[in-house]
Amino acid sequence: MFGRIGVTHRQSSRTAAAAATIAAAAVVLGVGHLVAVLLGPTSSPFFVLGATVVDNTPKWLKDSAIDWFGTNDKLALAITMGVVMVGVAALIGQLTRRNLALGACALGGLGLVVAVLALSRPTATPLSAVPAVFGTGAGIVALCVLFLVPVDDRGQAGPTRRGFLLALAAVLAGAAAAGTLGRVIGSRLRDIEADRAAFTLPRVAEPIPPVAPEMDLAVPGLTRFITPASDFYRIDTALQLPALTRAQWRLRIHGMVQREIHLDFDQLSARRAVESLVTLTCVSNEVGGDLAGTATWTGYRLGDLLAEAGPAPDADMILSRSIDGFTAGTPLAAVLDNPDALLAVAMNGEALPVTNGYPARMIVPGLYGYVSATKWVVDLELTRFDRAEAYWTERGWADRAPIKTASRIDVPDAFAKLAAGPVTVAGVAWAQGRGITEVEVQVDDGPWQRATLAAAYSLDTWRQWTWTWDASPGTHALRVRAVDATGTVQTDARTTPFPDGSTGRHSRVVTVR
Repeated sequence: MFGRIGVTHRQSSRTAAAAATIAAAAVVLGVGHLVAVLLGPTSSPFFVLGATVVDNTPKWLKDSAIDWFGTNDKLALAITMGVVMVGVAALIGQLTRRNLALGACALGGLGLVVAVLALSRPTATPLSAVPAVFGTGAGIVALCVLFLVPVDDRGQAGPTRRGFLLALAAVLAGAAAAGTLGRVIGSRLRDIEADRAAFTLPRVAEPIPPVAPEMDLAVPGLTRFITPASDFYRIDTALQLPALTRAQWRLRIHGMVQREIHLDFDQLSARRAVESLVTLTCVSNEVGGDLAGTATWTGYRLGDLLAEAGPAPDADMILSRSIDGFTAGTPLAAVLDNPDALLAVAMNGEALPVTNGYPARMIVPGLYGYVSATKWVVDLELTRFDRAEAYWTERGWADRAPIKTASRIDVPDAFAKLAAGPVTVAGVAWAQGRGITEVEVQVDDGPWQRATLAAAYSLDTWRQWTWTWDASPGTHALRVRAVDATGTVQTDARTTPFPDGSTGRHSRVVTVR
């Protein structure tokens, strides 16, 4: 019966049908987001779909996305999802123009799938399906309204066509209003920026030494020793940044412990605060990549917090969990044996940025971030590697991932055109937990030349280096390698980041005139 009424009465144009169904899909997302704000932001239909895509993306595609888009991979995913959703909605529109009931059922079926996916998320509750259900119901109503608006059979402009266009505009405006209202309400309920602005940096009894000038060389184009928070890399699985205020934050320490511990932010703040200067590195960093950064972290020793819980003698793993359900498995010994392993609450003298884990995150020197640097952390379970797996280890990545010795050329730029004569070649090298003792540079297939190292701050931070090259005309390849404190020379064997970090020597080609 529905298929013979309104727009479908004349077998509506493909464009009109596609537009109507796309508008209905927008209502699903807008209304669903509005409802999710009240029940839990992670249950918003768009972000449920996004999280599902992230969780099930093949390794090769994930690595390619990071290579192509870097820290803009989440934006690229959101745009891609939007394009796909528009395409799917347009296809449903072609079904709906033949039979409205079938189109409504197709939209309802997709809504049911999203509801099931919402319930399957790690932090799901029975209410997690509600946004998808409400959004889908509103979308079906919008679909029926648009397909029941009379349209001029001749396809000419007139009151009936105008009525359809007005209805279409009203539906799109309603979808946009619902989504915008959800964002406004969400920001009012969880005003993270206001919470960050009210944050007071913990007073540290024993401040760490400042970075001396001989550690941070003034070479144009060379990576600065301290990475500003705004430039710090961001690689995580969160399509939507978690919104968690200090008042809402709780930490649970449990599992293989003598006593379970629960802390709120005030109780955490009452403990002795410390500082640590640490270079973090992402396992997805390709040879010569920029997914590494150094910052001053302020927080509380993880080892002290775990000692209060009393780890069982046979526990060897900390399974940390983020508020969004992400998990990481960290060797317990890497925390208990390292006073610089922190539950950090500040970065470079300010509250953690939301992108870097506000209000609290883990910092464990010497390990790649996917096994150690959980952001928005709310749960620490002591367990064993033979009993539990974390997010990335379930997907084939190594369960223990010490950072490998690496070096990078920052200047000159790749394919730079240089004048003959003295040229400064400079960059950074790192081997957290071991330290860098030597860096060498090679031009073409010539001998390796020792670079001049900047002063070292600690074993857990990168080290700058420079080398003066008497450049001769022609096209040349510059290569770099580092040696760590164990005497191990950085390998020239080229491997991809999977499963435990890339290897190889960075090189740049330049032309000297």
